[in-house]
Amino acid sequence: MNKITLHTEGICEATIIPNTFIDLYMPSANGSYVKVYLYLLRSFSSNNLSITISSIADHLENTEKDVIRALNYWEKQKLLILEKNQQKEITSIRIAKLQDQNTRSDHSQILTEDTDSQLDEIAVSIHSEKAPVARQKYSQEKITKLTNNDDIKWTMHIVEIYLDRPLKPMDIQLILYLFEELHFSPELIMYLYEYCVSKNKKNPSYIEAVALTWAKEGIDTEEKAREATVSYNEHFNNVNKAFGLNRAPGQIERQYITKWVEVFSFPDDIIVEACNRTLLRTQKPDFKYADKILETWFKKGVKSKTDIARLDEEFAKGNKSKPKVTNIHKLSSNKFNQFPQRTYTSQDYAELEKKLINKGL
Repeated sequence: MNKITLHTEGICEATIIPNTFIDLYMPSANGSYVKVYLYLLRSFSSNNLSITISSIADHLENTEKDVIRALNYWEKQKLLILEKNQQKEITSIRIAKLQDQNTRSDHSQILTEDTDSQLDEIAVSIHSEKAPVARQKYSQEKITKLTNNDDIKWTMHIVEIYLDRPLKPMDIQLILYLFEELHFSPELIMYLYEYCVSKNKKNPSYIEAVALTWAKEGIDTEEKAREATVSYNEHFNNVNKAFGLNRAPGQIERQYITKWVEVFSFPDDIIVEACNRTLLRTQKPDFKYADKILETWFKKGVKSKTDIARLDEEFAKGNKSKPKVTNIHKLSSNKFNQFPQRTYTSQDYAELEKKLINKGL
């Protein structure tokens, strides 16, 4: 991995986080992206001007792909300037001066571009390659015109109730985007917010990511959205029941379930079977162990429980055909067998018999 040269504009010796970053950029950014940006600030302040993607990933306990995503994200936000070689590897990073709040464009233009990194918290996966219309910024004149629409007024009122706070400019921009560009109905928008708030997710970036996912999936009505979320929640419920859990799956656990459903394409009965076997062997709800079972079945082409029974039968036959070998070392590990064993000859037995006879006399 090549080394990257760092350049900066206006960063002093101490690690200072500008208020503009905290107020305008940080709230809408993915948490891992924020960590990468802060680490870059720290590297500049400590004169650590020769780093690699690998060193950043190791320090933040992240993957190299996640680090690259973060760098590309901040470049799009114009906080970084990246230079790349012919192999498209990053060779230089320049931290640009943050724009003042009065000169920077509206906060609502900050988008979370990488919806893949949030799939662990989204109820529906992306299959379609058709991208929705790009996000635009609505002028105040356009906002005034659109918000005179009774459907939009009512939708905003309901969204305020769900968010339990007045709408911010970024909320209004997002709602108008859902109406104008994604062509979501008022009912679908209200259910979108209802669903996200039910998961304690009120961040506009998260809500937009879910909306984009639904748009790519062709989910254009409230009914379709409810069916999709209920279907996915059913997978969670079945795994919880199999493992005896009375709580919602955690982030890593949802990643596993998403993998089993979306990547392996296993039906619930096979997933539940793997969970049952995990409990029998580990005596605990071990998602990692269950994942190993399901990965093995996936590689062996399992499609139904009949295939699992066939694999079990083949495994049993394979064990029967193997010759049993006595472990001499295991037998000799008994505490009564830890002394050297003596070999007796016929002469030894004759002398022992003679002693016993003489003793009897």
